[in-house]
Amino acid sequence: MTTSAITTDQLTEIFPFPLDKFQLQAVDALNAGKSVVVCAPTGSGKTLIGEYAIHRALRQGRRVFYTTPLKALSNQKYRDFKAEFGEENVGLLTGDISIDRDAPIVVMTTEIFRNMLYGTRIGEVGTSMIGVEAVVLDECHYMNDKQRGTVWEESII
Repeated sequence: MTTSAITTDQLTEIFPFPLDKFQLQAVDALNAGKSVVVCAPTGSGKTLIGEYAIHRALRQGRRVFYTTPLKALSNQKYRDFKAEFGEENVGLLTGDISIDRDAPIVVMTTEIFRNMLYGTRIGEVGTSMIGVEAVVLDECHYMNDKQRGTVWEESII
């Protein structure tokens, strides 16, 4: 895997404020090609790490899947990312909407992501995952939901 770390100067351009220690550790881990799990209180800046993964993937000409538990949150992230990264760079997949599924950044519900994985034979990389640098599982605390938690468990496994 090719790593394309964003320099400190470029990081400051993207995020013009000091990053917390956990954010810097997560950025370093991503730059080292590692997977990252971030657990921190609401409002502490976890989303910044997902956004860094997007910036990093775009620099490499690769893709990112950004998953959310709810269609409404997927729609909101879709609007936010279009404003931040450009309309041509963002797609959306929910149960009833498919907009530019081949975009560099695809926002989707976690159920859609899990279903994509189930459509891939074990031991193979499905065509849907080709070129994907990172998968961001936003709001992963839904794993604790008795009815829907298995979606996150299955996606992580």
